[in-house]
Amino acid sequence: MKSFLFTAIFLLAATAASAFDQSHSALSEILKTYVDEKGMVDYQGLKKKRQPLDSYLKTTGAVSEKDFQKWTQSEQIAFLINVYNAETLQLIIDNYPVTSIKKIGSLLSSPWKQKSVQLFGKTTTLDHVEHGILREKYSEERIHFALVCAAVSCPPLRTGAFTGEQLDAQLDDQARVFLNDSTKNRIEGDTLYLSAIFNWFEGDFTSGGKTLIEYVKPWMQGNPIKVKFNDYDWSLNQQ
Repeated sequence: MKSFLFTAIFLLAATAASAFDQSHSALSEILKTYVDEKGMVDYQGLKKKRQPLDSYLKTTGAVSEKDFQKWTQSEQIAFLINVYNAETLQLIIDNYPVTSIKKIGSLLSSPWKQKSVQLFGKTTTLDHVEHGILREKYSEERIHFALVCAAVSCPPLRTGAFTGEQLDAQLDDQARVFLNDSTKNRIEGDTLYLSAIFNWFEGDFTSGGKTLIEYVKPWMQGNPIKVKFNDYDWSLNQQ
């Protein structure tokens, strides 16, 4: 009898740990519905029918840190990117209509420092997800092509969620799309014009000893010899 009870408890615990939908299908459906092929968002429509987004974030918020640590590294990174992007969508519709994410909050509390993110049973910030977990614990600079802070100059939102199974290919695709968007990154003559993201997080892209020019070479054609950084457009990435 004791053996049976132990087995039943073990199976229930294993089921609970694996219950989270690693395909993030609920988020994919939201993105497919409200994000266009350019990565622009129908915030008005999303605000009117926000229940699926709220429900998805309840499921991510219910994941325990103990269960999270049992996942593969790719599953962990995909989860955190999706949480960041979904929480950003929720922050915008909570304050919509708004013309820029930077209009949210105050001088003493930027939108990225507001405690609005439900994670591992606590309320934390977007900054903590990005800088305190993703950049701190994982050596994956391509997250900067995946995290979308609701601005025109951000990388585009995908029309589907990130998943652990396809993370590497998805991050490479994000890099390719972002770096080949001439409004954000381009080569003119001997000059490589890069998004300000490369300026803010240069150390993430050059930690292996590469220069920024060497880093972007796999995705961009040309032979620049100098780098300049573009201004960042913080206007809302809305349709």
